[in-house]
Amino acid sequence: MYYLVAIVGAFLLLNLPGVHKPGVKVAPIDTLFVAVSGVSVTGLTPVNISETYSVFGYIVLLIILNIGGIGVMAIGTLLWVVLGKHIGIRERQLIMLDNNREAMSGTVKLILDIVRAILVIEFVGATLLAFYFYQDIHDLKEAILQGVFVSISATTNGGLDITGESLIPYANDYFVQTIVMFLIVLGSIGFPVLLEIKAYIKNRIPNFRFSLFTKVTTVTYLFILIAGVIGILFIEANGVFANESWHKTLFYAMFQSVSTRSAGLQTFDVSQFSDATNLLMGGLMFIGSSPSSVGGGIRTTTFAIMVLFVINYKPNAEKSSIRVFNREIHNQDIQRSFAVFCIAIMMTFIGTFIIMLNEGQHIEFIKIYFEIMSAFGTCGLSTGITSELGSVSKVVLMFLMFVGRVGLISFIIMMSGNREPAKYHFPKERIQIG
Repeated sequence: MYYLVAIVGAFLLLNLPGVHKPGVKVAPIDTLFVAVSGVSVTGLTPVNISETYSVFGYIVLLIILNIGGIGVMAIGTLLWVVLGKHIGIRERQLIMLDNNREAMSGTVKLILDIVRAILVIEFVGATLLAFYFYQDIHDLKEAILQGVFVSISATTNGGLDITGESLIPYANDYFVQTIVMFLIVLGSIGFPVLLEIKAYIKNRIPNFRFSLFTKVTTVTYLFILIAGVIGILFIEANGVFANESWHKTLFYAMFQSVSTRSAGLQTFDVSQFSDATNLLMGGLMFIGSSPSSVGGGIRTTTFAIMVLFVINYKPNAEKSSIRVFNREIHNQDIQRSFAVFCIAIMMTFIGTFIIMLNEGQHIEFIKIYFEIMSAFGTCGLSTGITSELGSVSKVVLMFLMFVGRVGLISFIIMMSGNREPAKYHFPKERIQIG
């Protein structure tokens, strides 16, 4: 409900006088789409941001991106602390749910650390980019505006841009690409990972040991990122990269693999990629980023648990345990992973089916698939069909963006409600599988 309220608030902000450039009118459904895209930090948009919004509109968009990236409950907690309001058990439960935590202890401190970390990352990124852009633009205000916008869009994995071409104009600028890739990774690898690394560097805790979450999510994140780079290079080696230099193709592949975590920025027009590459990138967006981050998708830990379950599965065993890093994964986490995966498959399938019914006559399947995965993974990459979609298709994408940002665990809890555990059991019977 808080996220729905945030979307309504974002919609109202985007209708304020002076948000749009003079003479520009935007349909209410498109304004709502941009509001949902901003709060869910997706980046899909049916309008051209640079041609539609004024400088004041850019500032409004940055506020919306930060609310969506940091999290509605985190922003609320920050306001409660600033205003001196007592944070009760109910509020702590909501913070715990919003950040995928199992315990309420330390939730307020966690939120304050997260907000502080994101603002520091955004500030450093904006400073580096603004100074660099000033060398080309020679307009301090414009350089600062672009630096701040790119930094916040990358850190929150928002994917919105004010150039009208994403980062394609910087396809040959490896400095800008490297800074942006670092910002995307820091935003999507998971806040607990960043805070544990910070604690390790400061060495405040004697005999410090990284948590299982940090180990699993970091290894999985890096594995998927590298697999994406190799996959894109392999598929497009004789395709769109055929006549490019090795370093340029490497940065193209690296940037797009990083961006599919949930960022949505691009240095290469993804509509030029082959269907095989777009199929691969759709899969990467479906997996998405890490839990307790700015991104969406089924999350890296869900993917890791499912892969580990298949590897460790013993058909004749009563129970198959998953062992990794000298620890065993809790059975409840395994069940949650399968629930998240199954619901995600059903939702993306139904979404693709509905859009195919409405748009299938004039839009290719692969482009619809790509758009669906981009929305669910709150990524924002697009082959350019967003503005061509009808109202029903836009509603489908908005729903997927919303669920992708809120998280499937929260969505499952919302749908199932507070059901009491069964007080009795029926006799068990085996059925044939596979």
